[in-house]
Formats: sequence, structure tokens, C-alpha cells
Amino acid sequence: MVFSSLEFLFMYLPVVLLLYFAVPARYLLARNIVLLLVSLVFYGWGEPVYVFLMIFTIVVSYFGGLMVDRLRGKPGCKTALIITTIVDLGLLGFFKYYDFFVNNLRLIPGMDWLQPLGLSLPIGISFYTFQSLSYVIDVYRQDARVQPNVLSFGAYVTMFPQLIAGPIVRYKDIDEQLGQRTHSMDMFADGIRTFVAGLAKKVLLANVAGELWSSMSATAVDQRTVLGAWLGIIYYSFQLYLDFSAYSDMAIGLGKMLGFRFIENFNYPYISKSITEFWRRWHISLSTWFKEYVYIPLGGNRKGAGRTYLNLLAVWFLTGFWHGANWNYILWGLYFFILLVVEKAFLLKWLNKAPAWVGHVYSLVFILFGWLLFVFEDLSAGAVWFGNMFGVGTQSFLSARDIYDLLRNLPLLAILVLASTPLPKRIWSKLYKASPAMRVATVVGCLVLLALCTAYLVNSSFNPFLYLRF
Repeated sequence: MVFSSLEFLFMYLPVVLLLYFAVPARYLLARNIVLLLVSLVFYGWGEPVYVFLMIFTIVVSYFGGLMVDRLRGKPGCKTALIITTIVDLGLLGFFKYYDFFVNNLRLIPGMDWLQPLGLSLPIGISFYTFQSLSYVIDVYRQDARVQPNVLSFGAYVTMFPQLIAGPIVRYKDIDEQLGQRTHSMDMFADGIRTFVAGLAKKVLLANVAGELWSSMSATAVDQRTVLGAWLGIIYYSFQLYLDFSAYSDMAIGLGKMLGFRFIENFNYPYISKSITEFWRRWHISLSTWFKEYVYIPLGGNRKGAGRTYLNLLAVWFLTGFWHGANWNYILWGLYFFILLVVEKAFLLKWLNKAPAWVGHVYSLVFILFGWLLFVFEDLSAGAVWFGNMFGVGTQSFLSARDIYDLLRNLPLLAILVLASTPLPKRIWSKLYKASPAMRVATVVGCLVLLALCTAYLVNSSFNPFLYLRF
């Protein structure tokens, strides 16, 4: 079940809110238990078998945290941390990467006795594994208190708003909220506005951009044009950003409805003037996780330039591999590693002195090339598309159909560009604060957007969620 579905909007969510708020606010543990149960139902809706895998991860991490806390100052403390980490990462590695390693080992003569298992990937395992690990590590570092109640800890790991696609919520960021959080009408209303805005971004913008990308990527190779190839990857770039950031917005909105505050996961990354800035704005929770739990423990930038680059290599290899068990994701991570190293070595200083538009153009072009690696698991198909962007293997620069499609979709492109900037939010914030009438208009606007999204979902079967498989 995804947030942008009729089942979620008109069946699951109303029942959840009713059950959650039927419990008096003073019984916060009872609310946590309700949240745990409804989250297990949410997960089990699509993955009934793998619910037990997630429960096992919860139990292992919970008792791992208890052991780390009780053995503090003793040799067994670090051992408890290591064992818990091995078990959690071992489960992630087995389900997500076993077939990848087997298929690559089978290329070696004499290794064809190995057989892939063909197991389906448990939804959200990359996200809830990282959250479980953050708990044990935070307790070990004494950045967070040990959670004495396994049900409250289970509510943290399984919390349905951010269960299957983030943002990745570190335990230390939500520790206090599990035991004490504020519920108010203003916060609930803000949550509704955030959720509806994310829903509209997903359904009315990301899905439409995705349909255009799907149509253009289905074009036969010998019928592609240079302009068509550029437009296609541009549409995909908008789809990916709006799709994923919309889901994060909806998660943050749902969290506010339930009294939780999650960190922002996107900060308009396409307005960046460098790749370094882009990665400060894109999937912030993932970048923060790798920085906190991989880059800094490895030494960060404290041990000289050579060690810094080695640490960055480790982080970006893992970042790419985290996204998927395929070589294109590994190369995607290494691609951004190279760009970041070049910027760190000299390019960033030059970009900071150059006109702003130079940095914007440079960043957008290299981000587009990066999405080519990301979207094509078949590297040869990605290479062909890259060549098409520069006239290799195309029939012409543009065609009459390209011109027609471009002119027809110009209003949509303008809206996609505008939606990828902070301008709409800034204008709305100023008007909302300045005019009481704007508050009424906002309520009406939310109802209209919800109606439009519902109409789209009723009439269209195209409703993918790109990050669901990660």
C-alpha cells in the first residue's frame, strides 16, 4: 500500500486516525502500541510474509541496545554492538545482495554450481535496517537513552509514515518524542496541508512527468532524436525528484498528524550550484546517516587528504550499493564520488567565483548524466541513450513530433520547474501570514487538490513509486 492510493486515503488512514486518537493523550504507551499494530498491518498489506523478518530485526536490535547499555564500560559492550550490527546487516545483505554476488561469481569458470535464490526484496528493508542500527549505535555512543519498552521501540522502527521510503529517522532524533510528544490542532492542520501538498506533487506532477518519460523511453532506438533524448531524461529527473520528495512530504505530514516531527528530506536540490550542494539538499536523511555512522567513524577529514578521499570512496560506494544490487547503482555512486573529489580538490573554489548561472548549468547537466546511470540497470541501454543525447545513433536533431510535444507540454514543464524551486512555498507563506482570508483559501485549496488527486487515481492506472524497491 502506498500513500497515493485510494485504499490508503479513504480506508486505512481514517481508521488509523480514529483508533489512534480514541486513546486518551495521557496514555502515550497505548498510542505507541496502536501505532505499532497499525504499522504492522500497513506493512503486511503488501508483504505479509516479511512482517516476521521485520519483527525479528526489531527484537534483535532491541535486545542489542539493552545489552550495550547493561555492559557499558565492560568488554562485552562493543561485542554486543558488533553482533547486532552483523545480524542486521547480514539480513539486509542476504535478501538484497545474495543474488547479485552469486550471479557475478557464476561468471568465474567452475563457479556455476552456485544458484541464485530469486527471493523478492522485502519492501523498505534498507530503511528500517538503517533505523534499527542507528538505535544501537546511538545507545553505544550515549547519544540516546536505551528504550526500556520493546513496544515503543517497535513503534519507532515500524512507524508507517516513514517505514518503506523514509526519511530515515535516527533514533536520537525521535527518542524524546516516543515518550513525550505534543498533539495540537495547529500541528494536525499543518500535517494535513503538508500531506495534501505532497500528494498533489506526487499524483498531479510526478505521475504526469513519469508518463511522459515512459512514453519517450519506449520509443524505438532508430526513431529517437537528440531533443527527444534530452527531454526524456529531463522528464525522468522531474519524476524522480517530485515522486520521492512528495513521499517524504507526505510522511512528514502524517508524522505531524500523529505528533511526530521528522527532519526534512529534500531542500530543492535542483537549484544547486555545485554537486556538493546538491548532495546537501538531496535525500538529506540518507546523506546524514552515512556521514554520522560511516564517514566520521572512518576518520572523516581529520587524517589528511588521502584518507579523506578514501573515506569518501567508501561512503559513495556504499551509497550507490545501498540503492540497489546492480552495477549501475555502484557506478552511479562512484560517479558522484569522482565529481565531489574534483570539486573538493579545486573546482568548487572556481565555481564559487563564477557567475551563479555557470554553477547551475554545470550542476544540472552532470545531475542529468547521473540519472542516466541510475535509471538504466542495463548499462548498454544507458550508453545508447547517452549517445543519443549527442546525436549518436539518432535519425535527426529533432522531428515534427518533438516540436509538437514540446509546445504541448511547455505549460507542464514550466510548472515542473516552478515546483522544483522554493518560490511557491515562499509566496504561500507570506500570503498565509499576511491575510486571514488566505487561511480559508488554503483549506479550500487542499480540498480541491484532494478531489483532483482522487479523480486522477480513479481514472488512471499509472501510479508508480520509484523508491519503493529500495
